[in-house]
Amino acid sequence: MDNTTIVEALHRRYATKKFDPTKKIPQQDLDILFESLRLAPSAFGFQPWKFIHITDANLRRELKKHALDQAQVTDASDLIVIATKTWMKESDMDEYIQNLVATRKIPDQTESEQFSKAEKYLQKIKETISYKTDEEIRTWNQKQAYIAMWFLLLTCAEMGIDACPMEWFYPEKYNEVLWLDALGLTATLIIPVGYRSSDDIYAHLAKVRFPKEDMIIHR
Repeated sequence: MDNTTIVEALHRRYATKKFDPTKKIPQQDLDILFESLRLAPSAFGFQPWKFIHITDANLRRELKKHALDQAQVTDASDLIVIATKTWMKESDMDEYIQNLVATRKIPDQTESEQFSKAEKYLQKIKETISYKTDEEIRTWNQKQAYIAMWFLLLTCAEMGIDACPMEWFYPEKYNEVLWLDALGLTATLIIPVGYRSSDDIYAHLAKVRFPKEDMIIHR
């Protein structure tokens, strides 16, 4: 995609208020959306999240009640919940390094220079985490969710898929309905994705942004 097309896609996207419930995202396109989420960057590459794909209609109706009855939750083709870890245990960090070693095919030997670097990297992560309180870790993980969200929104924009990132919901209720507490997760963002309704008036309104001269500071 060239630069002009990217800008055009960003101008076209908006927080969709009214979805067409009859239009469904093809599975191959959904696969791309979830791959974009999987490839999103995170601090230390730790990926402190899970992406929950809600397809059950009854479950979505229940979740709608806990999102101030916003119609996007049920009317969009699909609903994605980004849930983040409420802690960061040493076992989680060990698991990440094991995955790193396996993915990059690093020889699992103490004399291996690559393995030694991986071990040092793990110690750096553990040292950084040791200075954070439980609440700081929870907040840090939740901040990471916004990086994944923007990867998803940009991918949607480039593919002509509409989305509506939402914070206006009750996380504790989502945690209860989706059994997230037992998994050490908390619902952080919900993102309905699908296709805008032809009569969504917001689709035709000018995008309101300050001029770049007012927003970009050069030093």
